[in-house]
Amino acid sequence: MTQPSSAIDALPVLLRREIEARVLAPFVDALAAEFGRERVIEILRSTIVAIAREQGEALAARQGRRDLADFAEATAAWTKEDALAIDVLEHTSERYHFNVTRCRYAEMYRALGIPELGALLSCNRDAALIEGYHPGVQLTRSTTLMQGGSCCDFRYELIQGSPSTNVPGVKS
Repeated sequence: MTQPSSAIDALPVLLRREIEARVLAPFVDALAAEFGRERVIEILRSTIVAIAREQGEALAARQGRRDLADFAEATAAWTKEDALAIDVLEHTSERYHFNVTRCRYAEMYRALGIPELGALLSCNRDAALIEGYHPGVQLTRSTTLMQGGSCCDFRYELIQGSPSTNVPGVKS
């Protein structure tokens, strides 16, 4: 399912998500009219999760290691052009904790009138991405701006006993 790198990878992630949303929203509506919204959303959710997991694996391969100390490099793409305002609380090889205090992704999905798809197309990716990047890291998040919270609380933690960098298939 993973596609080779292309010029689209150079686009800001916020712009990519807007392009995806503008195509997917009417497509989801059309499929929902034919097959039922619940089933279409279920298929879209599982597809987005699979894509995000593959993107996490590809990120680890590009970096040559799977380490939370290096994982912040990925967040630079998410924040490009002030797409996110992030307050980093802790950043070590075992923990990466931060709060997102402004999310232009959520603002964009609301402006398009599809906040429920925003959570599915963007927030839904986060846990799967880290699973692909490092299966020994867990993401805990109790609130998101997309769903009306005061922030998005990202808490990435290396699970006790998991190696921080020596994961099979990726050089450390």
